[in-house]
Amino acid sequence: MPLSDTSTVSRFQITIASLPNQKVTRLSSFKSVKFGNVRCLKISEAKICKNHNLIRSFAEDSSAPVGVDVPFPSDYFDLLGQAKKAAELALEDGKQLMEIEFPTAGLESVPGDGEGGTEMTGSMQLIREFCDSFINPEKASRTRIFFPEASEVEFARKSAFGGASFKLDYLTKPSIFEDFGFVSKVKMADRVKPEDELFLVAYPYFNVNEMLVVEELYREAVENTARKMIIFNGEIDRIRTGYYPSFFYPKLAALAKSFLPKMEIVYYIHNFKGQKGGTLFRCYPGSWKVLRKVNKKYICLHEQEAMPSLKTVALEILPSA
Repeated sequence: MPLSDTSTVSRFQITIASLPNQKVTRLSSFKSVKFGNVRCLKISEAKICKNHNLIRSFAEDSSAPVGVDVPFPSDYFDLLGQAKKAAELALEDGKQLMEIEFPTAGLESVPGDGEGGTEMTGSMQLIREFCDSFINPEKASRTRIFFPEASEVEFARKSAFGGASFKLDYLTKPSIFEDFGFVSKVKMADRVKPEDELFLVAYPYFNVNEMLVVEELYREAVENTARKMIIFNGEIDRIRTGYYPSFFYPKLAALAKSFLPKMEIVYYIHNFKGQKGGTLFRCYPGSWKVLRKVNKKYICLHEQEAMPSLKTVALEILPSA
């Protein structure tokens, strides 16, 4: 993508956040560089932390959003650090409904590479690690984590969330008709307490009703309040791509127009396999990037401000790169 509108910027206030035990040294010079509608920083003669850097800056002469240059994570520790910082920045910007999505069977895996139950268990452990770093201990009791159903809550208490102060809850309750896809509806307003400040919804994708309940939770207990919601590995791309036919799932399909546009995707990884494969990557507040791994390093093939459809990435961007 060609560069344009390059200008030197003065009087920037810069904060560099890094993972623990990483050394950061001072930047010596920088410029504001505009990629289309995204303004980024071009840094010269700077030494920055080894794993990744996240730069936020504000210019007195511009109100344009400042982009970030965050490399693809090297491992899940790196990933959780990036996701934590992205969520923190989104909260600072007043985002209320957020999504975090990445593969749990390996950073280069695609949906279906891992067995469903194993992927959910992996997500549960990663959610616990994310919560421990993202949520201050004094706010743990004001954080409610929703799992798909009551049995998941019991498993979480005995495994990944043993001894945690977070409130654990569920979205749906199994019924005698569970084998036919029916579950007992849980009135979400009854599950919320006045002191709750943050809802984190864990992998609500196994049953089609789970995301409908998530939308109800947002509508009844988050929207028009000070509360925040993060949906963690909800495989929401199934709704975006029309995986569920609208004829058979009209309520679920309607979420693509009524619910999803309110959502900020703060951290996202989706891999595409094949000879012309690659990765769609985003770390808030940065732009969307299509990456490809070449000689063990990721290179950027395409970059844009809005999320491209998975179809566009698979059929247009990756084949032409």
